[in-house]
Amino acid sequence: MSGTIEQDYEQFKRLFFQLTGINLSLYKEEQMKRRLNSLRMRREIPTFVDYAHRLKEDKVLLDEILSRMTINVTEFFRNRPRWTILEGKIQEIASSGRQLKIWSAACSTGEEPYSLAILLSKYLPNMNFSIVATDIDRNVLEKASEGAYLEKAIQMLTPDERRHFSKKGFLYHVNPNLKQTIHFKQHDLLLDPIPGKFDLIVCRNVLIYFTEEGKKTIYMKLSDALRVNGVLFVGSTEQIFNASTFHLRSTETFFYEKMEDER
Repeated sequence: MSGTIEQDYEQFKRLFFQLTGINLSLYKEEQMKRRLNSLRMRREIPTFVDYAHRLKEDKVLLDEILSRMTINVTEFFRNRPRWTILEGKIQEIASSGRQLKIWSAACSTGEEPYSLAILLSKYLPNMNFSIVATDIDRNVLEKASEGAYLEKAIQMLTPDERRHFSKKGFLYHVNPNLKQTIHFKQHDLLLDPIPGKFDLIVCRNVLIYFTEEGKKTIYMKLSDALRVNGVLFVGSTEQIFNASTFHLRSTETFFYEKMEDER
C-alpha cells in the first residue's frame, strides 16, 4: 500500500511540474507532502493524481495550493536586532550617493519590503531607491500591494516608523510616497530568472522549505543578482556554509557580501 501511495505522489509531482513548472522534488518532501495532503483531504479528493487533474480545471484550487507551499508568517522588522545590523550596512551603502536597488525575495504580505523602505527613507530622504518585492503566491502579493494593516501589526513600531502609516477606518495604510518605491511582482525563486542587479537582497525564512540541491540553486541565483560588494541578508536558520562557492563572504552572522566574480 505504501508503494502505491508513493507512486501516487511521484506522479502528482510530475503532473504538477507540467502544470506550473514548479519542481516539488527541490522542496523538503516530508513537510511539503504533509501540507499538500491536508489540503487534498480537506477537499475530499481521493488521490494525489486526482488532485492534479482537479488543479488543471480549477484556478481557485491552484491558487490555494500555491498559497500553502510556504507559510506566510511575517511582521515588520522581524527579529529587530538583525535589522539594527542591517541599518548600519544601509548607512554604508547609502553613502555612495547613487540610486540603490533592493530585492525583497519571498516578501509574503509586504511587511518586509515596507520595513526596508522605512529604513532606507531615513538615509535617503529623497527616496533615491527602488525595491522589487517578489513572492510565488499571487494572493499575498495582492495583500502586500494594498499596504493596509491592522493596528496590532504596527503596534511595535516606533513613533517615527508609524508616521509612514495613515489610519483609515480600522486599517493603517502605508503612505503613498513610501509605497511608490516598491514594485510587487510574482516570482519563483527556483524557476524564474533574477529580476535585476541589486545592492541589497533580503531573503529570509524561505530557504528552510528547500532541499540542499534547491538551496544551492537559489544561493547561486541570489549571488548572480548582487552587484560586487552588494549585501545578502538571510534568515536566522539559514547560514550559508561554504559561502565562497557562491562568490560570497560572511561579514556578520546572517550577512554576506558579494565578492569579485572570477568565473
